[in-house]
Amino acid sequence: MQASSRPVFLNLLQIRLPVAAVMSIAHRVAGVVLFLAIPLCIALLSQALSGEDGFGRVISQLHSPVGKLALFLLLWALSHHFLAGIRYLLMDAHLGVRAPYFRYSAWAVLVAAPVAASLLLWGLL
Repeated sequence: MQASSRPVFLNLLQIRLPVAAVMSIAHRVAGVVLFLAIPLCIALLSQALSGEDGFGRVISQLHSPVGKLALFLLLWALSHHFLAGIRYLLMDAHLGVRAPYFRYSAWAVLVAAPVAASLLLWGLL
């Protein structure tokens, strides 16, 4: 029997990626989120600087559940992108490149980023 030339269906949700790959993908997603948030941050800053009423509106928007979620997402993206960037700089300096260490540092970034975002959000609100 001849092998079929039909394309093979790959279920991407069943592929188990290494932790370093998950951290790398999250690093890219965090960068995109930060880039796309620039107009929103500029609009909020403009509204807050428009006067006392504008500042009050921005504060009330940030204290709403949607505002808190958006702020947490931005803080996660910032902390993850920062920590992963430090990890990549250390790997460029040939620190933590060996087998167990690059997994440990990937796990450290994946765990520390939401913790840092939660602490920052708690401190801001």
